[in-house]
Amino acid sequence: MKKSRKIIAINEERCDGCGQCVPACAEGALQIVDGKVRLVSEVYCDGLGACLGECPQGAIQIIERDAAEFDPEAVERYLEEKSRGESTTKKNMPHACPSSGIQMFTSSCDAANRPVCQPITASALSHWPVQIALVPPTAPFLRGARLLVAADCTPFAYPKFHDDFLKDRVVMIGCPKFDNVQEYVKKFAEIFKAADIQNVTVVDMEVPCCSRLPLIVKKGMELAEKVIPFEEIIISTRGEVLKHVSSVV
Repeated sequence: MKKSRKIIAINEERCDGCGQCVPACAEGALQIVDGKVRLVSEVYCDGLGACLGECPQGAIQIIERDAAEFDPEAVERYLEEKSRGESTTKKNMPHACPSSGIQMFTSSCDAANRPVCQPITASALSHWPVQIALVPPTAPFLRGARLLVAADCTPFAYPKFHDDFLKDRVVMIGCPKFDNVQEYVKKFAEIFKAADIQNVTVVDMEVPCCSRLPLIVKKGMELAEKVIPFEEIIISTRGEVLKHVSSVV
C-alpha cells in the first residue's frame, strides 16, 4: 500500500554513475545499473537522505510523493540475500568499472640494476590478519592504533608502500568493488566503538570504484559517533601520489 512520504529522487541527467552514494545507504537501496544509480525498491529507502551529501553531481534529492512504505524487515532480508549472492554478482560484473581495464607499464629498472633501484627492505607489517573481513573489532593490535585502511591494489602500485604508509601503523586491506560494502561499514563502526583509534589513513587508487573506500570508513565513524583525524591518499595506476587530503571526520 502506498502513502505520501519522503523518498529519494534521482536526476539521471546529472548522475555520472560514480557510485559514491551507494555505500552511504546502509539499507542497500541504491545500486549502479547501466552506468546510472538506481533505487532498487521503494521499500528499501527510509527517506532520510544519508546519500545526498555523497553525490558530487547533486543528482539526488529528497521529495515527497506516493510510495510504498519503508520496510525494515524487507531490508534485512534483502541485505542477507545480497550477501549470499555476492560471489555470483562478482562474476557478472567483469567490465562494470574502469579499474578492470588492462594496462602494461615499462619499468625503469632493468634486471641488472634491480638490486640498486629496488633494494630489499624489512617488512613493516606488524600483525596478521590484514583483510578487513578477517580482523575482529576486538583484536588487541587495534587498541590505540594508527589505522591504515588500504585498497588491496595499492601495495602493488606504490613501490614504497611499507616505508611511506605501513610503518608504525595497523593495516586493514580490502576491495570496495568486490567485497561486501555493508559488512565493511558495520565492521568499521564496531572497530571505532571498541578501539581507541588515534587516526585513520585511507590509501586508495585513482579508479572510480576505489573512491568508495574512504566513504565506507567515514560511514563507520558516523555510525560509531566518533570524531577521528582522517586523511586520504590517492595513488595513480603508475604508482604516484595524486592527492593527499586531511580532515577530521
